[in-house]
Amino acid sequence: MFNLEYYKVFYFVASCGSVTMAAEQLAISQPAVSQSVRQLEQALGIKLFKRTAKGVCLTTEGQVLFEYVAKGYEWIRQGERKLAQMKNLDQGEINIGASDMTLRFYLLPFLEQFHQQYPGIKVTVSNAPTPRTLEYLKQGKIDFGIVSSPFPSEKGIASRKVKEIEDVFVAGKAFSDCRDKQISFSMLEQLPLILLEKRTSTRSFLDSFLEKKKIRLKPEFELATSDMIVQFSARNLGIGFVVKDFAMEALEKGELFALKLEQPLPKRHFCVVTKTDDILTAAAARLLEMMRQESDE
Repeated sequence: MFNLEYYKVFYFVASCGSVTMAAEQLAISQPAVSQSVRQLEQALGIKLFKRTAKGVCLTTEGQVLFEYVAKGYEWIRQGERKLAQMKNLDQGEINIGASDMTLRFYLLPFLEQFHQQYPGIKVTVSNAPTPRTLEYLKQGKIDFGIVSSPFPSEKGIASRKVKEIEDVFVAGKAFSDCRDKQISFSMLEQLPLILLEKRTSTRSFLDSFLEKKKIRLKPEFELATSDMIVQFSARNLGIGFVVKDFAMEALEKGELFALKLEQPLPKRHFCVVTKTDDILTAAAARLLEMMRQESDE
């Protein structure tokens, strides 16, 4: 490969059929155009143009080369147009990592608003708990993630709190004797509990908090989703531990009640996580900007 500028000049001279017109299109001097053509011909060892009364035309060899150069140049221009569309948010793609919880109780309204404004942008959401979402981010599989604390801080990962969340123990009518009691943390060891699997941030939070009090829970059920915990609790299969938002409808209907603990649990947060060394696409940056504006208001 020689200087690609030579091929650019060659393309314009061949397209215009004139050195003068090519110079005007390229905004350079005619001698510069002629010099580039001569240098390309010398490098290739082939005559590319022949002079005519109206300007220049391609030789047989020049025509063969032009067919390939034209395809390449048009692909480059098409790529530039595609990038312009992406920059203007007419087209593009966003890859986000989020759990059922963060998607439902934080991200979904923003996706709805974003899609209304930018319908040409494809959005892919990788549904995964916090630890896996962080792995996806480190591997470059997602542009950013929405996770729930706590999670370990890591070099190269930036996080920003966007919403406070509250965790509760919820129970159905079969456990009504617990309704008006103040439940100590040690009493939890004696109750039939329904918890999320250990690989989730919610379970890690609870285990870590109680471990400091030398309390280890042995749940009756370990489930994959908070929705399942609410359903199991409503059917009196045990006392569930969930983010309050998941149980709100059942609490308001009286199907479940929240246990009164001896001490309030620490509040947690939903957080946006990004890689500090990544340059975000225009679409991902715009969605994050919308989310940031909402949290600043």
